[in-house]
Amino acid sequence: MKVIFLFACLIFASFTCRGQTAQELLAQLVSKLERVNDYSANVLIEADIPLIKILPSKAKIYFKSPDKFKVVSKGIAILPKQGFTDMNIFLSQPESYMVVLAGNEFIDGKETKLLTVIANSSESDIILLKLWVEPIELLILAAEVTTRSSGNVKVSYRYDAQKQYGLPSGIEFKVNVKEFKMPKSIASNPHRAASKKSDKRKLGTISLELNDYQVNKGIEDSFFVK
Repeated sequence: MKVIFLFACLIFASFTCRGQTAQELLAQLVSKLERVNDYSANVLIEADIPLIKILPSKAKIYFKSPDKFKVVSKGIAILPKQGFTDMNIFLSQPESYMVVLAGNEFIDGKETKLLTVIANSSESDIILLKLWVEPIELLILAAEVTTRSSGNVKVSYRYDAQKQYGLPSGIEFKVNVKEFKMPKSIASNPHRAASKKSDKRKLGTISLELNDYQVNKGIEDSFFVK
């Protein structure tokens, strides 16, 4: 009897998601993300950027709603925010964009709703945002972010222990090397790999592994003051 009841619930959830508008689905997703008032996490950052040798680095990140963010690292930490904190902040302001449903697509065997989010303001750094959203658990499995400052960034996400908050355990960024704004510490980095001078790739990859999340434990505003 329990199996039949569970099956019926899944069918109902499926039909409910199919009947959702793009605005309703995105509003539910944003509501889930806004359950996070603050968090900290340890991050392992690995970058494969053509013509630049960058060693893996460890960092700790801190976030407090709505827009406070801090990175603490002893080394050089390339931490793209376009498909991470900046995207969440942008989505938390529904008056600043419009959203349309662009179809269904499968990612890693999971059916997703493709949402196209278009900025209303010409001053917004994010111009266009494509989100592949798994509608049952309300998780962003992939995103494509077009910005004024760093061009087009493609992002894929993995989730584990903190998926109830929509916080990923793994993020992979694909960036256009010519468009992506590298940190000044990288631009002036003397450790350029001579062996990669023949590397003509246009795309670079930046991978983040996040763990040891501390969610909604409270972080003082003063902590984010430089």
